[in-house]
Amino acid sequence: MLRWTSSFFTYETTKSVVVKRRSLGIINRIVQALIIIYFVGYVFLYEKAYQDRDTGIESAVMTKVKGFGFYEDRLMDVADYVSPTQGASVFCIIIKMAITRNQTHGTCHENNIYFNCSSDVDCEVHNTSNLASGKITGKCVTEVQRCEIKGWCPAENDSQMGEPMKEIEDFTVFIKNSIRFPRFNVTRGNINPNMENRTKCIYDPLYDTSCPIFRVGDVLKYAGSYGKKQCPHGGEIGINIGWVCDLDLGEEKCLPKYSFTQLDSAFKGNKFSKGFNFRFAKYYMLGEQEYRTLHKVIAIRFDILVSGNAGKFYIVPTLINIVAACTSVGLATIFCDIILLNFMKGSEKYKAKKFEEVSGSVHLSDSQDHYQGSQTTVKEEAKNSDDSGAYSLGHNVTQ
Repeated sequence: MLRWTSSFFTYETTKSVVVKRRSLGIINRIVQALIIIYFVGYVFLYEKAYQDRDTGIESAVMTKVKGFGFYEDRLMDVADYVSPTQGASVFCIIIKMAITRNQTHGTCHENNIYFNCSSDVDCEVHNTSNLASGKITGKCVTEVQRCEIKGWCPAENDSQMGEPMKEIEDFTVFIKNSIRFPRFNVTRGNINPNMENRTKCIYDPLYDTSCPIFRVGDVLKYAGSYGKKQCPHGGEIGINIGWVCDLDLGEEKCLPKYSFTQLDSAFKGNKFSKGFNFRFAKYYMLGEQEYRTLHKVIAIRFDILVSGNAGKFYIVPTLINIVAACTSVGLATIFCDIILLNFMKGSEKYKAKKFEEVSGSVHLSDSQDHYQGSQTTVKEEAKNSDDSGAYSLGHNVTQ
């Protein structure tokens, strides 16, 4: 216990030893240079660590689709093929559909071949099924060999869908996006103030990156799911708007960058639940009887995703990273010490010079004798010390 207490109440101080070995000096300077290059090139210039950053971007998105198409010889406009109609940041463009008209409440047979039957026993096993167009009654309609349902009749038949609208690739999507960085109170928008009201620009990643109007066929191509490959089953496309702004260059330089991705690419090879579809109904009354027209639609869903951050010079992160850089340069000394004390010839003698234990009762004359004695372990050309008390060791160490 006494030995542990004595060891605990000790003080260690740095002893400076100058080692005159060219190879070790070169390694030291190279490591220091690499550390400095890292902090100057990566930390300060690339990562801009001298800036304060705001990642809490606030965003609002409005969308508008334009174009006309034909589906089964019927003209379709935006009110027919866009859902929802409010112009939100998530919208769907319908490419094909199955329409079941004049449905009303009652009982009828199911159209899906999954509910084939020859007797009531075949239908009773489906009594708890949620896959039918209505509630299975447990009876078999032998005339058509299908189970009977109770619900909206006639039952949906989605096996007769036509071909997708060919004109969808020429539809255009207008995106209006405004953002704000609350930390710096900076507000920006993706529409150029000089843009005319009836502009005819179309976004192009090479020639017109500021245009907020996108051709649907181009978006599908940029996302890697072009045209007919995407249309048969629908899908989900992401339009990413990235705001990465260096406010030290001025607010007018804070501009969006667009990128595109197929959000459901992880399910490309799946046989189950391919693409994207949903249902909606339109209700009406004939006399006292309620009717509806049911639509099952295959659609391409577009998600407008906004992200970003802004940076501006601030003295606190600058000072923190300067101190970190200066401190990290000292890692070169640690690295060279490891080489010197473990891998170089004469490492034991270097250890003897670097680590020295001094008792608290040493007098001035004793320390002077020890200092002089320590100098005798090196050859004549190494018997030098500067005023700081630093030892200078040549690369030849004697016994």
